[in-house]
Amino acid sequence: MNNQPIGIFDSGIGGLTVAHAIKKILPNEDIIYFGDTEHLPYGEKSKKAIQNYSIKITQFLLHKKCKIIIIACNSASSLAYKSVKKTAKKIPVFNVINPIVDHIVKQCSEYNIGVIGTKATIQSNIYETEIKTLCKSAKVSSLTTPLLAPMIEEGFINDDISQTVIANYLANKKLANIEHLILACTHYPLIRHKINEYYKGKVNVIDSANIVAKHIAEQLEKNDILSNSKKNKHQFYVSNFTKSFEESANFFFKEYIKLEEVNI
Repeated sequence: MNNQPIGIFDSGIGGLTVAHAIKKILPNEDIIYFGDTEHLPYGEKSKKAIQNYSIKITQFLLHKKCKIIIIACNSASSLAYKSVKKTAKKIPVFNVINPIVDHIVKQCSEYNIGVIGTKATIQSNIYETEIKTLCKSAKVSSLTTPLLAPMIEEGFINDDISQTVIANYLANKKLANIEHLILACTHYPLIRHKINEYYKGKVNVIDSANIVAKHIAEQLEKNDILSNSKKNKHQFYVSNFTKSFEESANFFFKEYIKLEEVNI
C-alpha cells in the first residue's frame, strides 16, 4: 500500500497548488490528480451536484488504487466530504478545511479572522462553524470573492486588473480589523503575494497549500504509509481538455505537465 499513489481532486486546476506543495514536501510520493474542468466552477453549483461529481471522481481515484484521497477544493470539502468518505470506505480521506482550522486555533484567543472564498464555501459557513467549535472567542468574518478564481485561471495575477479586483474585495467592511486571513480557495495561494502587498504585513495571510501538505505528510507518517520509492510517476487528468487548461496547469503546478482527458 505504501507505494500506491496519492489521489487529489479539484473542480478544476486550482488544486494543483496543493499537489505542488505535496510534491515538494513528499518527493517520494506518486500523485494522481483529477480536475473536473467539465463542471467548474463548483462554487456556483448546488450541493447535490457537487456531491455527485465528487463521488464519481472518488470512484475513478479508487479504481487507480490511490492509498488516500485529498479533496483539494474548498467547495467540495464543504459540501461533499462525508459523501466522499462514505464512497472511499476504508481509504483515508482529507479535505483542505480542517488542517487550516487546526492551524489557526492552536493558540486560541480573541482572533479576528477573515475568510474569502467561493459562494458555495462561504454560504456553507463551514469555516466559522469549525473555528468556533474549537475556539468560541474567535470572531470570523466571511466574504464571497467569485471573480478571483476565474481571474487567476485566465492568468491575471500581476497586473492592474488583478490589483484592482483584489483591492476592491479586501476593502470590504466585512474584512475590517481582521488579524488573519484564510484563503478558502486553492487558487488563491497564487495571489498571496498580492494580498500581502495590500495588507503591508499587518495581516497574517494563511499559506493554505503548504499547511495542507504538511498535514498530509504528518498523517502518512502517523499511519505508516509513506512511500519508499524514488521512481515518481505523476498522472494528471481532466474531464474536459483544452490547450489553455494545460497551459494554466503548468503555471499552477510550476512545471511542465501533460493533461489527459477522462470522462467520468
